Amino acid sequence: MTRILSDDQGYKLPTRAVHAGQIEEPLSGAVMTPIYQTSTYRQQGLGKHKGYEYARTQNPTREALERNVASLEGGTYGFAFGSGLAALDAILKLFKPGDHIVSGDNLYGGSHRLMTRIYEPFGIRFSFVDTREIGNVERALTPETRLIYCETPTNPMMFLTDLRAVGDLAVSRGIPVAVDNTFATPVLQRPLEMGAEIVLHSTTKYLNGHSDMVGGMLVTSRDDLAERLGFIQNASGGVPGPMDCWLALRGTKTLILRMRQHDANGRRMAEWLTTHSKVRKVYYPGLPTHPQHELARCQMGGFGGMVSFDVEDLALSRRIVERVRLFQLAESLGGVESLIGHPASMTHASVPLEIRRRIGLTDSLLRLSMGIEDVDDLIADLKQAID
Repeated sequence: MTRILSDDQGYKLPTRAVHAGQIEEPLSGAVMTPIYQTSTYRQQGLGKHKGYEYARTQNPTREALERNVASLEGGTYGFAFGSGLAALDAILKLFKPGDHIVSGDNLYGGSHRLMTRIYEPFGIRFSFVDTREIGNVERALTPETRLIYCETPTNPMMFLTDLRAVGDLAVSRGIPVAVDNTFATPVLQRPLEMGAEIVLHSTTKYLNGHSDMVGGMLVTSRDDLAERLGFIQNASGGVPGPMDCWLALRGTKTLILRMRQHDANGRRMAEWLTTHSKVRKVYYPGLPTHPQHELARCQMGGFGGMVSFDVEDLALSRRIVERVRLFQLAESLGGVESLIGHPASMTHASVPLEIRRRIGLTDSLLRLSMGIEDVDDLIADLKQAID
């Protein structure tokens, strides 16, 4: 298990983003953590080694990333995985047939698919509820409930979960809470401080920020959960390679600066979209018209760079994604470049139609990942595409 350095929490977040989790390199004093591109390590004798035996189990580059992200989230233990879904898979491996999980109904499509197509046949039961109302979560609990899982803000509808309310409910029932914090990042939201036991990230997204690797991360402060997750990480072997870890660690160093620009661009774009006659609805927690705007102000340190909006019909949404010049039609999010996506046919195609209809995910909904370009250029690009 990778534990953060004891003095990391004494520094403020921008300082920790640059320095947390890194150990002085003994050979040359390299400022950047080296890429330890090795599958195994030489041992001095039987049972005698330097703490490293095999790269699935330990890798210094991976450990530096794990310590760094754990520090940013205010946690004690970090576990890196080969993708965000591999990280979620490790969470689900904590449970056994007959166990019950209450989950938000607006999830990334891959998360929903993993739960329903892989783990439900193994006997784990799921209830998908609207976690915007704490009463829905409470009514879904059963004596067999072993986890409450949510995204907040959600992908792509920008629903929020009151993390303190869910945390209080979970504590009263002895049930852990796991939160996908990918959209907000530890810069804008701190789930562990509001009652969550596990935080999940797709490091592919904002933590890396450059669209050049795929990875996932889990952070916790509970010793018992850390012991089990560490065992699962090693036994299942879904770990990232050292190059991917190095790329993500490079990304976290500029996370604070990038999130400021993502957030500023997201606010401007959302405000502009509300003024366009062909835009029916805008989903962005930073808008005063968002029904959970006050909750966002209370539990988030900003509103982020993800904006969804609904237009008149599918034909218009198709024309928009084919006409944009700066925005790129692509999966994923959180990079320095701006992306546009059509959730119904891309990220959420595997979500059943009845759930998409219930949460308002229409065929004419588009999702923007605002990059760090000049926002006036981005607005002009979207305007010419819509008009």
